[in-house]
Amino acid sequence: MAQVLATPGVYIKEESAFPSSAVQVATAVPAFVGYTEFAIRDNKSLINKPTRITSLGEFHQFFGRGPETLYNVSENEETVFAVEAEANTKFNLYKSMRMFFANGGSTCYIVSVGKYDYEKGVAYKDLNDPGEEAGIPTLLKFPEPTMLVIPDAVLLEGEADCYQLQKDMLMHCGKDMKSRVALLDVYNGDQPRTRDENDVIDKAREGYGMEFLQWGASYYPFLNSTIVQGDEVTFQNVKDLATLTPILDKHAEDIYEEDDATAIKAEIAKLTGDHDVVNLHQTLLAKLPLYKAILAEIRNDMNILPPSGAMAGVISMVDGEVGVFQSPANVSMGSVVSPTVNLTSKDQEDLNLPLNGKAINAVRSFPGKGVLVWGARTLDGNSQDWRYLSVRRTVIMIEQSIKIASEAYVFEPNVVNTWVAIKGMITNFLKDQWKQGALAGAVPEDAFSVDIGLGSTMTPTDILDGIMNITVKIAVTRPAEFIVITFQQQMQKS
Repeated sequence: MAQVLATPGVYIKEESAFPSSAVQVATAVPAFVGYTEFAIRDNKSLINKPTRITSLGEFHQFFGRGPETLYNVSENEETVFAVEAEANTKFNLYKSMRMFFANGGSTCYIVSVGKYDYEKGVAYKDLNDPGEEAGIPTLLKFPEPTMLVIPDAVLLEGEADCYQLQKDMLMHCGKDMKSRVALLDVYNGDQPRTRDENDVIDKAREGYGMEFLQWGASYYPFLNSTIVQGDEVTFQNVKDLATLTPILDKHAEDIYEEDDATAIKAEIAKLTGDHDVVNLHQTLLAKLPLYKAILAEIRNDMNILPPSGAMAGVISMVDGEVGVFQSPANVSMGSVVSPTVNLTSKDQEDLNLPLNGKAINAVRSFPGKGVLVWGARTLDGNSQDWRYLSVRRTVIMIEQSIKIASEAYVFEPNVVNTWVAIKGMITNFLKDQWKQGALAGAVPEDAFSVDIGLGSTMTPTDILDGIMNITVKIAVTRPAEFIVITFQQQMQKS
């Protein structure tokens, strides 16, 4: 409305010299759902309240540390001993968080669905319950996360529960939000393929279903990590110390003379009584190689982790160093010794190019290079549009950035001046993306186009109905997944 001038004097009027701009939204913000030691901040519960953190220290402050995973130790004729974890004491979130930060992760959201319950273990209803707004549904009101990760899914007692939860993850990303992708693990992904009815990859592909596949990526196999250090495992991780005592007594008798064996057995007897944990642990480590071997085996089992947490860190690192348009592949993984299954190029053929298109991205070990992510596909591998994870995530970023910037023009007059302003804003944003390498083309005109206006994207009826249509076309860069080098001999020329 024009200013009414009634009093003589000098009036100053400022006008904006520059158009509105679109700002790129964050692309590397995973949301982790799982169990924690506690969930409290400022004496208020954080159970099922998505909480933004930026470091492992903050996680310790608000959610505590890892669970007390217990193991059963038994005698074995072939290997002397065998260890087996108590299923209800295993929880993956904390160790996956450590893997996330070890692989370049920074900002993330934590949804604690409850404290460690060693009687119940991991439960499907805790991780996803729309009725009680527990787990996944709590993220509906939080637009910032761009990835959804639930490493505890593979610990569900039933395989069907795991894949139902992962289908819920895909639905949340592809139907409810359309602004994030799900990073999935293969149930029993620490096991090799059997090529029969129990093949872990075939069962995974069946379990994922057929809906919203472009919104998820799956990784195989599990990882042998170094996250759990030697000093974090003691005899307190053995569930029944009474079963450990006779194994160690026999070992002491085998390697020591009678007097020394008696002294060592006296120390072993303290396991089932009152004892100084640190001193007793150090004594047994020094005197009994078998005790050290048992704890090493327990630690190795603790360090077997699904790859989704590490992949969230890898994606965050790649986004920060290059950009969301760069495929999170051919990247070395930190704190990883090896994959649990050593895959060859032949093994990966069916993983990467199955007939049904449900590609499973491989994690492979290469001599002299280390453990690398060697796959860049979504589960919708037969789609030319959404085959690659980087393409799916780049389009999400562009869509959300333009959407948020365009909200400033809601209820503005649907006239040419508004159309020009919006077109200029989107064009400038896309030109910046082209300069960074997200869009392909020798010149901006080859990389994108923006159309808006009466007779172009709108009819007079659209304007009467209050509808403003904008058409944006983009040529997203795609990874060079297959590089073919052709060699041919030529005639001698001199």
